[in-house]
Amino acid sequence: MKKIFGIFIATFAVTTIQAQDINDAMRFAQDNQTGTARFSAMSGAFGALGGDFSAISVNPAGSSVFANNQVGATLGVFSSKNNSNYFGTNSSENNSKFDLSQAGGVYVFEDKGNDWSKFALALNYENTKNLDNSIYSAGTNPTNSLANYFLSYANGVPLELVQTQSGESIQSLYNYLGSLPNFDYPNIHGYGAQQAMLGYQSYMINSTDEDIPGNTAYTSNVPVANYYQENLIESSGYIGKLSFNGSAVYKDKLMIGINLNSHFTDYRQSSTFYEENDYNNTTTTDLVKRVRFNNDLYTYGNGFSFQLGTIFKATKEFRIGLAYESPTWYRMNDELSQSIASVRGNVDGELPADVVDPQLTMVYESYRLQTPGKVTGSLAYVFGKKGLISLDYARKDYSNTKFQPKSDFTATNNLMSNVLTATNEFRIGAEYKIEKFSLRGGYRFEESPYKNGKTIGDLTGYSTGIGYNFGEFKIDLAYAFSQRDTQQRFFSQGLTDAASIKSKNNNINVTVLFEL
Repeated sequence: MKKIFGIFIATFAVTTIQAQDINDAMRFAQDNQTGTARFSAMSGAFGALGGDFSAISVNPAGSSVFANNQVGATLGVFSSKNNSNYFGTNSSENNSKFDLSQAGGVYVFEDKGNDWSKFALALNYENTKNLDNSIYSAGTNPTNSLANYFLSYANGVPLELVQTQSGESIQSLYNYLGSLPNFDYPNIHGYGAQQAMLGYQSYMINSTDEDIPGNTAYTSNVPVANYYQENLIESSGYIGKLSFNGSAVYKDKLMIGINLNSHFTDYRQSSTFYEENDYNNTTTTDLVKRVRFNNDLYTYGNGFSFQLGTIFKATKEFRIGLAYESPTWYRMNDELSQSIASVRGNVDGELPADVVDPQLTMVYESYRLQTPGKVTGSLAYVFGKKGLISLDYARKDYSNTKFQPKSDFTATNNLMSNVLTATNEFRIGAEYKIEKFSLRGGYRFEESPYKNGKTIGDLTGYSTGIGYNFGEFKIDLAYAFSQRDTQQRFFSQGLTDAASIKSKNNNINVTVLFEL
């Protein structure tokens, strides 16, 4: 039988059961196009060029292209607009943030009398992904209620687990369920049992037989109707990368380099889902009329990766680059808090709200996430001191994304292996110099990481920029635009109808560089 816990006073409870899904993995597997203003203005097509702090993040051999010791920093304004269509209803939400995009320094020393004629050491920080975002969707769903989300977890869970017993609070029950499975319930997992309890205690679902504690079947307590639904997801945070770089030049022809990267992330997501149905209850049966379900997630962690790269000067003008970026091995931590409030009614009117708020933050055991590696091939042609054109091609296999330990994430890893695919990315950039001015432009295209091409669609981006060389320091300005369509499910199971999201991102960067 279920053990009864006393009132749980602490704010946190530790559990071993994971609730991560493919959306969490993709959040950290994909990068934004960030970095210095020159890099952004040319859409990141720097694999065979080097000589830029953010170029080091593509090909670590690029630090050897620097002619002098330099330090630099980049400030950026990132804004996004998300247009949503949910069952024919259009909604829009905007978000913007001012942030430090990049900061770094490079030290160059030469030895003209040696075949290894030049060496460079660099340290560079980049905000590789801005996680600030806001997406609002609203519309009338003709068939699917939030009750189906709770039913998808509840069926198979014994009734005795979702009921409070004498002297047991909602808080202690929620805490106990989070620690499952245990000896008494080896096949019942914590997160799913918690969702079943929230649905039952808020009267969203009912047991098919309240007199049998071991009963495992449930039905919806929400009437068949049209369901007006709203979903707001607000997030904040970042993914940062600190690169320790070293490179060398052999016989003024071949450059090689290595990066050792430290990654760190801090992410907060607050989501609130609202549902109201148009059913006119003329019976004495209490049925749910409307409900609000809140989820707050905090994810933080760190990781490691390395990069190897080379640039070969085939001629004075023509350069070839090749770089490998290893998978990133993250160790992550999640904290989750939930609450739900529903209102029932009958022919006599509405009842007081049923509020289920455990006032408890579940702290999950650390888990590991491996994001896919990437290979980049590059070509560049330099027109003396007048300008250049550069092309990068990158391939990244998202089906290699994995959670660990594998025994806890078998279903999720199998799903990612089956629905994700390898992507091709193309970046092209150009620069033209007019005395001390530099004019720049770029284009990038990245395929969808999903085999269906729709859950996350193809990305298209354009960029432009200008720079001015004052001699001992330089100032660069860039504007970059990108857009991508996605299908956003509000929940991973049960209520899986998706809103169509058209995301448009704008990024303005300013970089200041100083020669030392």
